[in-house]
Amino acid sequence: MPSSPGPAASNGPSTTTWRRERLIGIGTGTSPDIGAPDSPSDDVPNGSATESTSLPFSRTSYGTLPTRALKTERRAVPQPPRLSFSSLKRSSSIPTVPSTPSLRDLTFSRLGIQRPISAYDAPPKSKNDVDADAKINGIRVWYSSFSSIDWLHDAIKDSARFSRIRKRKSFRSRVRLVIDKSLGWFIVTIVGFFTAIVAFLVVRSEQWLFDVKEGYCHGAWWKAKRFCCPALNDLVAGLGEETCQSWRSWAEVVSPETSDFSSGIVQYTVFASIALSLALISTLLTICLTDSTTFVTRKESGVLSPDFPGTAASNKDLEVKRRVMYYAAGSGIPEIKTILSGFVIHGYLGARVLFTKSVGLALSVASGLSLGKEGPFVHIASCIGNIVSRFFSKYENNEAKRREILSAACAAGVAVAFGAPIGGTLFSLEEVSYFFPPKVMWRSFFCAMIAAITLKVLDPFGTGKLVLFQVTYEKDWHAYELVPFLLLGVLGGVYGAYFSKLNHSWSKHIRNKTWLRSHPIAEVLLITAITTGLCFINPFTRMSGTELVYSLFSECQEGYPHKHARLCSVNPRAFWEIWPVVRAVSVAMIIKACLTIVTFGIKVPAGIFIPSLGVGACCGRVMGLVIQWLQYQELGAKIFPICTQDRNCIIPGLYAMVGAAATLSGVTRTTVSLAVIMFELTDTLTYVIPVMLSVLVAKTVADALEPKGIYDLVIELSQLPYLDLKHEYLWGSLQINDVTARDVEVIRLDKKNTVTTLRDQLVMLMRTGNDDSGFPILRLDSNDNGLRMVGYIGASELEHALTLVADEPEAEVYFHTTYTHYISSVSSLMEETEYHEQDLFDFSIYMDQAPLTVQSNSPLEMVHQFFSKLGARYVVVTDTEGLYEGVIDKKTWVAFLADLEEKS
Repeated sequence: MPSSPGPAASNGPSTTTWRRERLIGIGTGTSPDIGAPDSPSDDVPNGSATESTSLPFSRTSYGTLPTRALKTERRAVPQPPRLSFSSLKRSSSIPTVPSTPSLRDLTFSRLGIQRPISAYDAPPKSKNDVDADAKINGIRVWYSSFSSIDWLHDAIKDSARFSRIRKRKSFRSRVRLVIDKSLGWFIVTIVGFFTAIVAFLVVRSEQWLFDVKEGYCHGAWWKAKRFCCPALNDLVAGLGEETCQSWRSWAEVVSPETSDFSSGIVQYTVFASIALSLALISTLLTICLTDSTTFVTRKESGVLSPDFPGTAASNKDLEVKRRVMYYAAGSGIPEIKTILSGFVIHGYLGARVLFTKSVGLALSVASGLSLGKEGPFVHIASCIGNIVSRFFSKYENNEAKRREILSAACAAGVAVAFGAPIGGTLFSLEEVSYFFPPKVMWRSFFCAMIAAITLKVLDPFGTGKLVLFQVTYEKDWHAYELVPFLLLGVLGGVYGAYFSKLNHSWSKHIRNKTWLRSHPIAEVLLITAITTGLCFINPFTRMSGTELVYSLFSECQEGYPHKHARLCSVNPRAFWEIWPVVRAVSVAMIIKACLTIVTFGIKVPAGIFIPSLGVGACCGRVMGLVIQWLQYQELGAKIFPICTQDRNCIIPGLYAMVGAAATLSGVTRTTVSLAVIMFELTDTLTYVIPVMLSVLVAKTVADALEPKGIYDLVIELSQLPYLDLKHEYLWGSLQINDVTARDVEVIRLDKKNTVTTLRDQLVMLMRTGNDDSGFPILRLDSNDNGLRMVGYIGASELEHALTLVADEPEAEVYFHTTYTHYISSVSSLMEETEYHEQDLFDFSIYMDQAPLTVQSNSPLEMVHQFFSKLGARYVVVTDTEGLYEGVIDKKTWVAFLADLEEKS
């Protein structure tokens, strides 16, 4: 039997193992002691279950979307055999409890038992702390992984908490009120500061690791090439003609006097070996440290545990299998969107993922793979926001409030990625956030500003700029250039749509259905080897993604013949001079585009921003060079009359920037935030119209060819339970009855509900895959016409309550709507009793007495608004006379929408 609890026994949720043992022991006399919810267990070392505690691998689902075969009877499963717990009996005596004790007997006999503080909602300490709305709404205990949060409950809970603070008039209470109001600003300040520091470390590490593939700085091996040779910064690595005496290539170190061919072989061998090593370390860190099966908290269900009797062994056809996820892989933005929409993924924003994502990102980008680090900065910033917010109970115990901090953190991530605090705020609003009131917008802007200021002081590139590809132009654009800008928008939209289609098809049919699925490390090494072989010869593909974008954005200036030597022609009117540049940039564009299709989605930290910008910048630069060449021709004098006096009126770098914006818009479907990011990159509003035009055209074309952007396709491929707030659905002849679940487990008050019967009902519910659901509590109608709603209790709440009363399996459990949950003052002794000493067999404290209901004849659009706008976790369906018909929970609704969209 577990030992006595430590001092923290009442400060948090009980361990999953303790709850499982208590539930198994109901009726067998084997339940662990009620006083030891936090005691050590076999699978929780030292009794401290955290987000990094290892969980034995199991095929049992820990929460996912229901299957898409959604009918009215989709939950009507064959009745499994009754679970047998008799084989677990031990010799133990259980006190006999009367089956129908009176309320007075219950009060006195259980007065000394204290209800432990739940994981999420702490019971009030006094009668004055009770809020009527919060009491009616019920207590929540925890959210398991991939379960949906209750936005309405969290809003009511925070309103009650704030009301309690405001109604106190003492000086100490006023100080607490000021602190409470400023706490959010304090947290986002810390988040912005640490986000900039992590970004600085990642950028500096990536620069050095990337340059190490080429050589090292003699006398200062820890310096990247741009810091070893500051005089070459304007030449861009690999494009300049000047050399640096302090920089030693590996060919010079290994064989200084060999031929150029031999030196090239040596240089490529070392280059490829280091690239493969970096990619290997990155994928090993990602796979070994962030496997989703190794994350578990105390907030997971004990019934869903692999070794719970009958859960994993029987009814395998009912199991919902979720493929293994690697939390540090990819950009993280699809998962962040899912989390911000109201779903929980325990461990995804933890310290272990933060470490792996940061280190793995520097390694994967430095390996030369066609990926970027800007998107993963959003994930890194969200991890920091989650970790910091957990130190404050206001946000730790309120998932909806915590998502306000995460929205601000996303803005900081984009701010450090592009040096664009305004664009970061708009990106958080437009792309990732689900709930974005004005207060969150202000905090997001403040957080992004703090991150940008901190990064400016740290100066990661040694140039005083926030990002490497921040450029300025000296000339304005002309009206006739709107035509090529429009064409760039069309090309960007076409590329974005077909890139999304091809990447989705590659991931779905090749990566997930061939040998690559079981050999992710081999896939990373294979793609790295192909990338190294294709990119080593071409100078534009050999350089890093940010350097490529910077060089393509840059303007050729007179008087600097060596600056960006391979991009700027001395005589741009001669076709034979611009053709080598056009050919090299075109080849780089094709290679980057093809490699990005197969690279995005491998098991390393990877973003899509920089590869998309690179492809679009190559296309725009080529078009700019062609337009510039036409300007110098005889025909160009008629088409471009305004340029007759100024021969350099065409800026190829501007075309590169417009093309990059169009391509990224086509891939991600962002518009306003992307345009603002481009304005902040160029430090001017001169090019507002070209960028806006190309971005809008690109999104329009991409939406026409493929309605979903890359992030939405990743969400669909990963089967993440994401409810799209922006999508509009056509309901046709469908009605609420087509989605209502009628055969769910219910608790009827006209029948005797004991601890054992409720435990069996809970197991039945979990075994059908409805771990995010709960139990409607019903009573007979006074006219015996049907059943009426009394309330609703979630599966997690019922599990928590049952573990506390597992010692008395035949005792009756009560649900009341009028019974006050505090104990009456029947004696002086009871007047001195604390408020939280309650009847453990009265589960009314966990019951939502006013669940959101909808009539069966209501339109489906109303149900959709309940889930999307109100953030409901479940909706109870009644007929026109108010009699119970069924339930629709959020995950069932998401699966119904996915099925509807697929059929349409």
